Amino acid sequence: MNVGFIGIGSMGSLLIESFIASGALSPSDISISNRTFAKAQALADRYPGIRAQYTNAEVAINSDIVFLCVKPHEFVHVVNDIKPIIDRNQIIVSITSPVLISHLEGELNCKIAKIIPSITNQVWSGASLCIYGDSIDEPGKKQLEALFAHISEPLIIEESYTRIVSDLSSCGPAFIAFFLQQFVDAAVQETGIPHAIALQVASNMLLGTGLLVTEGHMTPVEIQERVAVPGGITAQALKLLIRETDGVFNQLIRTTHAKYNEDLIKVNTAFCGEEVNGQ
Repeated sequence: MNVGFIGIGSMGSLLIESFIASGALSPSDISISNRTFAKAQALADRYPGIRAQYTNAEVAINSDIVFLCVKPHEFVHVVNDIKPIIDRNQIIVSITSPVLISHLEGELNCKIAKIIPSITNQVWSGASLCIYGDSIDEPGKKQLEALFAHISEPLIIEESYTRIVSDLSSCGPAFIAFFLQQFVDAAVQETGIPHAIALQVASNMLLGTGLLVTEGHMTPVEIQERVAVPGGITAQALKLLIRETDGVFNQLIRTTHAKYNEDLIKVNTAFCGEEVNGQ
């Protein structure tokens, strides 16, 4: 299987490295292109066998699956680059949430999917969010899910939920890491505990809490109830958190959705010359 990656920024390079480390792909299976060729060549030098190409078309023409790992405003240019040489048997995968399946199906005569990865895939964990167009058949879906199963749990979702599931899966690690950072920094400031120790304790706590939800089948509410003895220290602190964070996550979701809709309008205007309401 030949797999191409157009764009090797943060998420493109993460996917390549994760697929190689997990054994899902070997370097010789992969060809890459990037706006800056030197960056593509540097990655190829790190993983002998990867083919760094000068053009997007060179990547696409010999690939069974092509991942488009570029920013929303770059999609039209990339699609125009590969459109003349793509055939109906190839699979094109966008990892960019504001680019709709319909945008790509309207331009490319091939199998189309959108898969939203997460930084957690770097440690072969978390979900990969799979969104399929009408153009892709069952064997194509199974091929993609088998590939991503090496580094994640593939979850099939409706495109209308793209933004909110991306918030939870892809943006979520940054949000949770922010709260972890605040928790650790406050512990250091208030008590003088060494930062390294506080971070080690808090990080293991976060890992264990995730396992309670996943492997232990406990809900977040059940965990709070088990830890927070009525009238105890944790219960008192939870009251503070409930009071001080009231509505903040609603605001967070409204913020991400507003930016998504802004990007979606720009992408649709680039592809279609008109604006649409966000998915």
